[in-house]
Amino acid sequence: MFSTPDPVWPVIVLAVVIGSDALMSIRLPQFIRDCYAGVGFPLEWGWVLVYVKLLATAGLIVGIWHDGVGVAATAGVVAYFVAATIAHLRARFLGSEFWINCLGMLALSLAVLAWSFAF
Repeated sequence: MFSTPDPVWPVIVLAVVIGSDALMSIRLPQFIRDCYAGVGFPLEWGWVLVYVKLLATAGLIVGIWHDGVGVAATAGVVAYFVAATIAHLRARFLGSEFWINCLGMLALSLAVLAWSFAF
């Protein structure tokens, strides 16, 4: 079974980033609206992604102290951004939102998974 993260600070950084993204998504800034439109995600379903991000943040934080929870939450964040990457590729929405936001967050979450749980 996976233990708690070591080192823990990358998980905290990921939790802060995902939590900030969730809070920012409550009142959608234009670049997030553009991203939703670009991949064909309906704006009226944006609240679902807010909850998913808030749950991921909670899982990352709880996982600091409870075995297995952190790795599951981090893997969930990776899966979320893999799905976002697939949505961007299928829609051919490959602007800066894809390269910076989507792939950047995928790289960050993969790095946290590898650094804090795999090595």
